[in-house]
Amino acid sequence: MTRKLVQALPPLAAFTVLLLLWEAGVRYGFLKPYQFPPVSRIARGFVELSTTGFPTGVSIWSHALTTILRVLQGYGAALALAIPLGLVIGALPVVDKLTAPLIVFCRSVATLSLLPLVIVWFGAGELTKVFLIGYGCFWVMLSNVIAGVRYVDPTLVRAARTFGLKGLELYRSVVLPAALPRIFAGARMALGVGFMVIVGAEMIGTIQGLGALIMEARTFYRSEITIIGMLVIGLIGFAISAGLMALERAMLPWAGDLDRVRR
Repeated sequence: MTRKLVQALPPLAAFTVLLLLWEAGVRYGFLKPYQFPPVSRIARGFVELSTTGFPTGVSIWSHALTTILRVLQGYGAALALAIPLGLVIGALPVVDKLTAPLIVFCRSVATLSLLPLVIVWFGAGELTKVFLIGYGCFWVMLSNVIAGVRYVDPTLVRAARTFGLKGLELYRSVVLPAALPRIFAGARMALGVGFMVIVGAEMIGTIQGLGALIMEARTFYRSEITIIGMLVIGLIGFAISAGLMALERAMLPWAGDLDRVRR
């Protein structure tokens, strides 16, 4: 614990110096306050968001909770569909070849470009936002699950077959564990896509959510509120990603051992 604290001190010191330079730069006229609001103003903005709220009555905690729930719904639905489908497609080369062009095409379509069409389908309510998040996450996750299955080391498969494993038992005992590191990597990538999509999706038809907060702040030229919204989105994404990494270490302790050996 002490060693980790010592390792964390240099980054914390560098971050503190950066904040002090930022504050001094604004106070002495090197930075324009409407472009780079001083740290003290950002702190006051956070207090305002925590108490009165912005817009009035909607606190930063309400915005954050709304965004988290939307992301988790779309992200969870995407993972629930993409993981089993990707495992099947990756295990069947013929199906993989047939679906590859469609997957590449759909993954290449910018998710937010579908916004006008999805509003026509579902209106401007919650379903539109969750659908867009799910759509963006789904194709990233599906591609990584398929790749995870396809690129399992053939030596592992041959060795398992020499011990009599075949069919579903071979898949469950060898292929799936070997594919899990890439699947977890895909889950983290999909999470990043989900947070990118939610910011755009929340700018339409709502006043709640961190994307809506950023939009309202832009309208009223409250750049410090915009920065706070961005910071909170980053912190939430970091926390969820850290949770995924902890889950990966718990499920795949051998993967961490391999990384240490390689280093």
